[in-house]
Amino acid sequence: MRTTRTRSTAAAVSGVLALSALAVPAAQAASAAPKDIVAGDTRITNLVINNGKPIVLGGNGRASVTVRLTASDPNGISDAGGILYHGADVNHHDGGGVVLPICGKHTAATYTCVLTDVIDPGKNALAGTWKMWAYANGLNDGHYIQKDPAKTFKVLRASHLTVNAAPEPVKKGGTITVTGALTLANWQTHKYAGYGKQKVVLQFRKAGTPNFVSVRTITASSTGALRTTVKAAADGYWRYAYAGSSTTGSSFASADYVDVK
Repeated sequence: MRTTRTRSTAAAVSGVLALSALAVPAAQAASAAPKDIVAGDTRITNLVINNGKPIVLGGNGRASVTVRLTASDPNGISDAGGILYHGADVNHHDGGGVVLPICGKHTAATYTCVLTDVIDPGKNALAGTWKMWAYANGLNDGHYIQKDPAKTFKVLRASHLTVNAAPEPVKKGGTITVTGALTLANWQTHKYAGYGKQKVVLQFRKAGTPNFVSVRTITASSTGALRTTVKAAADGYWRYAYAGSSTTGSSFASADYVDVK
């Protein structure tokens, strides 16, 4: 995993804890179990990562991520920030992380920083639950807070579906063969590859109606290929849907219209 930015800050409480590619502003070189470290009345009152949605990374394996960090201190905030990482805690991460930009000085008692950087795991094994270590320092009063984890969130490998329903048109009562493929982003090769043995749902939306209805669940082949047959009853749109998993994002194929004569 590549760390997009490695920095410490003199405004951190004291010291710098270097963790392989990670430089962590820290009050102490903590080796104990994760916990909040608080001195005084500085607080982190809210954290929103990627608008509360999973971060789904495609074939290039990287994307911009925005974190909204709200901190408070009666005297204001001298600086705040954090690290996005995968692992047990920030001292036992899986090879790196994203050191977010520093919020900077603000005299308001409560302030929301908007921190943006690029997340680039680099390894497929790092898909799943990530965490954020966060800190804030009070302005001119020596107060501070560190939270680990301050927040958990998902970083998922993107899936992709295709569909083809044939023949087009088809006689009413005839057989429609619906084929397609399920593929999965590989962050190490920067390509998509067949994603086999996954459950995928065939869905149909009758022409003139607003919603898709699930027809049946099938299992992709070992290479991710999809194939099933249905009877033609009405004009409409066919698609495949994949629900995703703890490490993989959900996806829908672009619907294919079949005219029934």
